[in-house]
Amino acid sequence: MKSEVRFLPAGDSALVVEFGREVDEAVNQCVHDMARWLEENRIPGVREVLPTFRSLMVFYDPEKLSYAALMRKLRQYRPVTEAGLAAEKTVLQVPCCYDGPDLDGMTALTGLSREEIIAIHSGVDYQIYMMGFLPGFVYLGGLDKRICVPRLETPRTRIEPGSVGIGGSQTGVYPVASPGGWRILGRTYLKFYDPNRAEPILCRAGQYIRFVPVSREAYEEGARKGGLL
Repeated sequence: MKSEVRFLPAGDSALVVEFGREVDEAVNQCVHDMARWLEENRIPGVREVLPTFRSLMVFYDPEKLSYAALMRKLRQYRPVTEAGLAAEKTVLQVPCCYDGPDLDGMTALTGLSREEIIAIHSGVDYQIYMMGFLPGFVYLGGLDKRICVPRLETPRTRIEPGSVGIGGSQTGVYPVASPGGWRILGRTYLKFYDPNRAEPILCRAGQYIRFVPVSREAYEEGARKGGLL
């Protein structure tokens, strides 16, 4: 493994593997690569793994696996090649109706037209760095700097489920109704969180998302079928 990888104790039943100090796509890929490796190898005593931007927390049962033994196991991990990572890449297509209330304001902030903002936002495969904040909320990496905009000075008290927004250097989808300060540029009818599904969370950290522009009519039809309207 790379020399900058650090192993840190986190209480008496967890260990943190830190892959770097910067929020970076290559660092985040290492996080998810090790998470996959642990899931595939099923080390007895490992209970759960939790990926973040630049580290992986590994929860273990100290009665079945000691900290030292877990360290020895983790040191056996070897990163996959870039070709291997590309082969494992899965991309979720997210239909997005770009009619959000903040889209016009973003043109003033960025100097770009609505069409240019939409083309830039929908032209990237965004990696899901981590999950958090709300159930099913995705923290996405890869937002083009040209459309990075600050959060609203006064957050909204309610943002509807499926709202697609930008806050600073990140973009994402609100999975449930929530207060929030991200600028809303569109909406999707996909349910990123549905407690009635067998798998309540639509996607997982390490996967990719691409926003696909759709008309308002297509959005409304998809929402009726998906149960959002």
